[in-house]
Amino acid sequence: MRSVFVWLLALFVLVSGAAFGKEKVERRDPLLYGLASFVIPGLGQFLQGDTNKALTHFFVAVAIGVAGGYLAVFTPYAFVTPVIAAAHLVWALYSAMDSYEMAVAYNKEHGFSHAGNPMLVMVTKLSKEDT
Repeated sequence: MRSVFVWLLALFVLVSGAAFGKEKVERRDPLLYGLASFVIPGLGQFLQGDTNKALTHFFVAVAIGVAGGYLAVFTPYAFVTPVIAAAHLVWALYSAMDSYEMAVAYNKEHGFSHAGNPMLVMVTKLSKEDT
């Protein structure tokens, strides 16, 4: 188990570019980072360089699973398992939204447009028409 964690950590460091010591200013795809954080809470934040937030999101997801496992074993109620699954789903969705918003904020900060993301372009156009 420990070796799997070490390999995953090494992979994350290599993918994030932290191993090379320089940051390239490129447009970030919010959907990609959001999906990464939905699959593994905190992964999108980690890939964007916010390690503290990434660890927080990851460990909260682990804590939900561990606490849920104990609750499922020690309580006689059948509704506990779906509640745990729902809590994990809600946390994964929150993590995905946070990572998505981080990528959008990064793109705005560095002057990139929303080109290439048709859903975001449509939402932006609708919000501009409302004002």
